[in-house]
Amino acid sequence: MTTAIGEIIRNGVLFDMKNWSQSMENLNSLPEVVDQLFATFAERQIDYLLVGGVALLAYIEGRNTQDIDFILSRDDLSIVPEINLTSEDKNFARGTFGSLQIDVLLTNNRLFRLIKDRYATEQIFGDRIIRCATVQGLLLLKFYALPSLYRQGRFDKVNIYEGDITAMLLTYGLDLSVLWKILSPHVLASDLQAMQETAADIQIRIARFQAQRQMLSGDI
Repeated sequence: MTTAIGEIIRNGVLFDMKNWSQSMENLNSLPEVVDQLFATFAERQIDYLLVGGVALLAYIEGRNTQDIDFILSRDDLSIVPEINLTSEDKNFARGTFGSLQIDVLLTNNRLFRLIKDRYATEQIFGDRIIRCATVQGLLLLKFYALPSLYRQGRFDKVNIYEGDITAMLLTYGLDLSVLWKILSPHVLASDLQAMQETAADIQIRIARFQAQRQMLSGDI
């Protein structure tokens, strides 16, 4: 069982030094706000999929995050007007629900819709059963995001995403050729090549980690 989502978000805010000079008067209310959000989703039968940093914690440890990411349809998003949208385009929306920041990947994007429909499972966070992306779904999203982050020069995010990919592949060892087949209809050929080059670098790193692990265990 993974920690309750409200506690994950609260801890992410609390342990981020950038927030220490700011007022954190809403900090203790975050778990209640998160509970209200999921209660609203359940009451209105919102077909959501949890993705992003919170979803990742169902599979690997040590990731801090201060917001919640979902895949939603635009129709479902409109049923929750309590989410105050601050930006929106064809594929993404961002808003707040009380003191909680929410990022939404919209199912207008065919890949996001595919992941919501086919790469979903249930995970327990605290005392809630949450519809959550699978490891494969999370990897698809991480790789898909990388080329855009490279072009924007957002190397702080690149570093985080590549670390997430490394941790998931190190733990679960999935066949990446399957991911490339899924991604290829949704990305430029040059972007797919960039993803594959990044994956090759990561796999070299993983091989080094595994060799070190074997040495420490006395297997070689």
